[in-house]
Amino acid sequence: MRALASDEKTAMVMVYTNSMLVRGEMIAKENTRVSIWPRTQGGANFFHLFNPQVISFGGTPPKSFAFAEIFVPTTQVIGFHLVPPLQEPMDYDASETNRVIQPVEILVGTFLMKAHIRVSAQAELATSLDVMRAAWVSIYDADISNPYLPQFSLHVPMLLVNPNQVSFGMA
Repeated sequence: MRALASDEKTAMVMVYTNSMLVRGEMIAKENTRVSIWPRTQGGANFFHLFNPQVISFGGTPPKSFAFAEIFVPTTQVIGFHLVPPLQEPMDYDASETNRVIQPVEILVGTFLMKAHIRVSAQAELATSLDVMRAAWVSIYDADISNPYLPQFSLHVPMLLVNPNQVSFGMA
């Protein structure tokens, strides 16, 4: 990894695509909220991670890889979060009126996330998703699993997903 500038920090993150999971360190400016970085990245073409551990789901069984660095095309990323126990404050005001938290199950590539989403209290989830124009949507209190990795179980307080590349289910 390159030397950090005086105004930089590292954060361990996980990046999901339709065919792989990447866990690695990203470099960000010291004052950046890494948990919402994809919303503010200013058009970066790649998620650049250092010392990544990669699991590819291109075949059976899944394959693991390690690199010094990896560049994941932003257009392929469908989920992103900090690696626990690292966390930052939630990205919403809990006292905001007219919003409700609804349980959802989200298919993110080969991963199942049992979680919650904040939506308008005046609309059903289907309507909220239909009118949504955001490139990234916050998901909360997520339990993440994968049928191809029975030992994989993770809980994160918040993550971002690309709503145009994941599927939302209701139990």
